Amino acid sequence: MIKVSEAAMQGLATFFEGKDVRPIRIQFAEDDCNGSGLLLTLDDYCSGDKYVTYNDLTFLINERLAEAAGDVYIDTSTTGFSVDCEKPVNKRYERTYGSRDCGS
Repeated sequence: MIKVSEAAMQGLATFFEGKDVRPIRIQFAEDDCNGSGLLLTLDDYCSGDKYVTYNDLTFLINERLAEAAGDVYIDTSTTGFSVDCEKPVNKRYERTYGSRDCGS
């Protein structure tokens, strides 16, 4: 399950002001320093994605990554957004599935 804080929703709404709203992908971060191994990027839906929509924002995650990470929590941080997960994914995920989330 993907959970998004109210602060993150407000921050993302501000980010998209005056722009076309695109799906937001939660993806594996190869060189992540915060320990969760996840980051946010703009992307399109791929087969094998799970998704959830809050208001006008759609959040995507590859089903294998969703299984490996468990619940995902998106919030704001001092540097933008934080993406934490129930079961941290890092090199274990990359060794098992590779670093690509879509089309692999």
